Amino acid sequence: MSSPIRRVAIVGGTHGNEWTGVYLVKQFQQFPKMIARSSFETITILANPKAIAANCRYLDRDLNRSFASEDLANPNLQGYEDQRAKEIAAQLRGVDVILDLHSTTSNMGLTILPSTPDAFNLRLSAYLSQQHLDVRVALGMDCTQDAPMLRSRAQSGCTIEVGAVAQGVLNAHFLQQTEQLVYTILDYLEALNQGKSLTVPSSLTLYQAIAVVDYPRDATGNLAGCIHPQLQFKDYEPLHPNDPMFLSFTGETIPYQGESTVFPIFINEAAYYEKGIAMILTEMRQVECPD
Repeated sequence: MSSPIRRVAIVGGTHGNEWTGVYLVKQFQQFPKMIARSSFETITILANPKAIAANCRYLDRDLNRSFASEDLANPNLQGYEDQRAKEIAAQLRGVDVILDLHSTTSNMGLTILPSTPDAFNLRLSAYLSQQHLDVRVALGMDCTQDAPMLRSRAQSGCTIEVGAVAQGVLNAHFLQQTEQLVYTILDYLEALNQGKSLTVPSSLTLYQAIAVVDYPRDATGNLAGCIHPQLQFKDYEPLHPNDPMFLSFTGETIPYQGESTVFPIFINEAAYYEKGIAMILTEMRQVECPD
């Protein structure tokens, strides 16, 4: 990013039952000096207050799939999350960097999902990977500024996913990890604005999403199996051809039938059952970080 960063948004509660982001944003709102930096303004947003109050992911529609430009411009979309998306998009006008705080029931550890794979985001991701050695960086299949995710409303920034954390539960370890990661990002942005020299690795390990895999289903569309025990909680670990992938309800092992080794993420994410997603397959890539 060539121009100075003027405004940063920290968002929590995009999904109302992901409490890590909810309670960090509430903390930042109570103690704003924790996120205050001298060279830019930091705003906080509790994205889905009604879902937070009900301790559910959303009321009418997944808010984190409601930010495509065509949806924001569609006056016929009048559900609660549709209206919240329009309100939040208006709040985010003029924001340079978005940090959208999430948690997952999958064993994702501390994961950064950049809004786009541009030079700024790659360098930020590489810096975070250097400062927090347990950080992994994943790129979604739809990683553009017109993706329907909230993070797409600014070119720079990311979603932060931490887990495994049950829905509607606080985990102190991941709460503290996310908090420290937010501070590292804010300090990085402050240093950039002040022209300070930062050591950033020249390359970055990325996990690029390449395919979405559904659960086994019967002829009527009902579940016919579940994640194989040998794959459960093995996010980011290599899955080789013919490795166990699913276990049918009749006890049959269903292997991975791809031709190359992949690295599954979001394995058995609770919120993805409704989306027909058992996991997302990624390729591990080494990419150069542009100057």
